[in-house]
Amino acid sequence: MRPETWQLTDDLDDFLARAGGFLRSRPAPHTVPLTVTDTLRRHGLHYYGRGAPLFGTLTAADGTVLAALTHTPPHGLCLTPVTPEQAEALAERLAGLGHRFPEVSAERDSAAAFAAAWRRRTGREATVHRRQRLYRLGELTPPEPAPEGRPRIAGAADRELLLRWFGEFAQAVGEGAGRDAGPWADARLSYGGITLWEAADGTPLAMAGATREIAGQVRVAPVYTPAALRGRGYAGAVTAEVSRAARAAGAAEVLLFTDLANPTSNALYQRLGYREVADFAVWAFGD
Repeated sequence: MRPETWQLTDDLDDFLARAGGFLRSRPAPHTVPLTVTDTLRRHGLHYYGRGAPLFGTLTAADGTVLAALTHTPPHGLCLTPVTPEQAEALAERLAGLGHRFPEVSAERDSAAAFAAAWRRRTGREATVHRRQRLYRLGELTPPEPAPEGRPRIAGAADRELLLRWFGEFAQAVGEGAGRDAGPWADARLSYGGITLWEAADGTPLAMAGATREIAGQVRVAPVYTPAALRGRGYAGAVTAEVSRAARAAGAAEVLLFTDLANPTSNALYQRLGYREVADFAVWAFGD
């Protein structure tokens, strides 16, 4: 028996029974699998798409969980940090079972290690699709002066707006092509998970979302301002409001990801009080 073994399952409850404590032990770097599995538990295994999700844990001989993976088609593989040897073993296991993924997302070095291993095992070319930075909120510093307008929690009457803005946001960041935004909007509306920044006459100007709290962490996402309204401070104001509300509701950690190719957003979030946690990367696989 190998000292470390990757165990794969399509059973969410089984996965959480084995990996739940591990994921909760480091809620910031594990924010994505924590929120993804919580969403699946609340809304069903096909929330993200028709394909069956896959889950996995890497366990030591004594049963200690060392790493975990989630795959929610049509999205890519999401990995917690792994060593190059652990990535190689995973690529060997997944390739041997005939699995395919459009991309892998993980902490920077782990993503690169798996991408290299996957290329060796499958012959599929791998290229960096996106580089991201995970931030954690320190002392919140709202923008001064604040822009015109005020925050408001989005309600059912805003659903069509949310669908449109979600589509525009996904297109802008190169994610979720063809995804039905309805389940996302309905899930967020069910717990007040989207805040709008609106003008005095009620015209929506920007939005920021927040995941449900799990393991003490909340992640701010997405943040979107229509192109014609950018550069006026609305994104900073609505992000500050969502961050404040998460803290006020008891979140121990308020997190967000940025695209490292966008210096404007990185500078904005640092001005608001967000501090670097780790760098992540998304590697895309060719056919």
